[in-house]
Amino acid sequence: MTINITFTSGVSSINADLQQHRAIIIGSGFGGQCAAMTLRRLGIDDFVMLERRSFAGGTWCQNSYPGAAVDVQSPLYSIASEPYSWSRMFAEQAELQTYTNHVLDKHGLRAKIRTGAEVTEARWTDNGWTVSTADGREFRGRYLINASGPLSTPVVPDFAGRERFGGRAFHTNDWDHTYDHRGKRIAVIGSGASAAQVIPAIQPDAAELHVFQRTPHWVMPRHDRVFTPRQRRLLGNRFVHKIVRTAIYWGLETRMIGFKYSRWALKKVAEDKARALIARQVTDPALRAAVTPDYTIGCKRIILSNKLYPALGAPNTTLHDRTDGIDRITETGIVTTGGHHVDLDLIVWSTGYDATDGVISYPVVGARGVKLTDLWQEFPRAYLGTTMPGFPNFFVVTGPNTGIGHTSAVFVIEAQMEYIRRAIAAVERTGATTIEVTDTAENDYTAMVHREMTRTVWHAGGCQSWYKSKSGHVIAMFPGFSFTFRRLARRFRPEHHIIR
Repeated sequence: MTINITFTSGVSSINADLQQHRAIIIGSGFGGQCAAMTLRRLGIDDFVMLERRSFAGGTWCQNSYPGAAVDVQSPLYSIASEPYSWSRMFAEQAELQTYTNHVLDKHGLRAKIRTGAEVTEARWTDNGWTVSTADGREFRGRYLINASGPLSTPVVPDFAGRERFGGRAFHTNDWDHTYDHRGKRIAVIGSGASAAQVIPAIQPDAAELHVFQRTPHWVMPRHDRVFTPRQRRLLGNRFVHKIVRTAIYWGLETRMIGFKYSRWALKKVAEDKARALIARQVTDPALRAAVTPDYTIGCKRIILSNKLYPALGAPNTTLHDRTDGIDRITETGIVTTGGHHVDLDLIVWSTGYDATDGVISYPVVGARGVKLTDLWQEFPRAYLGTTMPGFPNFFVVTGPNTGIGHTSAVFVIEAQMEYIRRAIAAVERTGATTIEVTDTAENDYTAMVHREMTRTVWHAGGCQSWYKSKSGHVIAMFPGFSFTFRRLARRFRPEHHIIR
């Protein structure tokens, strides 16, 4: 509902529209969709979903760059309660967008979404959250669930002269489909997962393709397949979907053994396959040396691709490694550290996201005026990666240390929903108004996470990755099996919370 409030001071008055709800969800991707379904399971239908873009759907509606596709098998990279007749094992962006819209429409969530609502602040006042947006709107709710996602704030390095470039430039997160890149001289800056998909997709059409790689990634074969019409019908069956999903899940879960418990297994099962792919697809000795990492596989995100190395070895492609990186950008291109000038028509920033220190991009002020930036001054931290002391009724989806390097992020989101549902139910059941994790519980949990992290390849694999915050702590990943995280989330501990 809408409440009209008039503030009067002296001879002046201010009128504002404050939209009141039981709960506020920020984001409309998979995290926001799962949060909405969780609230409805609790009998809460009075909620609003705030989406900063002009359209709903999150990551897979936003990231439409050429070659965009998921790198986890589709039957697992989907909501458990929403089976789908996937056309292939690793769905491409268009199909993921269709699936996302299917979920939104099936559950009638579009009526709950307010687009163009970029959050500028969330503040706890009088047993509730007030969320302000850039267009002047305010929303108030007892519960606040941030589901904006860790891959929502693109990063573009501040190279000298960047603003002087006279050609076109855009991030993979905001691909300009009105620009015809065919026959153009193109630079792709970056060598991570998005770059590995973009490069093979645009290389055949480019006059020249220059790839600027700071650090190579390990690449493994992508075992994709197109499903037959009969297989697609079977996948849409709830029973078959569960069987296939379970089989894929346990197959992927074994990878954690290598990431944490056995470097020998990591080398034999993963690194040897990655080296074999290089040997098979890269014949030029110089290129082979440039694309071979010098750190343990898994320390950075492992890329799945059958097409990247052939694209890098194509006659129209030049790979610039760290010995010939970017010195500055000019009006017409890039000057490399080796003193070469590369003439360009288009620069594609495939430089990732602020996924650690920038988990939440807007100011959050909790109880007693506590600022989230102060709590996270050293590094982002949260109990179960979901909630923090001093921030009652506030839950973060895909928060600190909830990332998974070996399985589906949606599985972890659903695990967080188990905790969020139990936490809110504890408030509703007792007739209380707030729930807040204790300092001790959050400290103990965070200490456990980073103690266990020292045993993982993400901590000790010999690389610098976006998994780490500026403090050097690994913030993006959970240091264990995903079923361990789900077990912790399901076991709600009242003694770890203050319920008022």
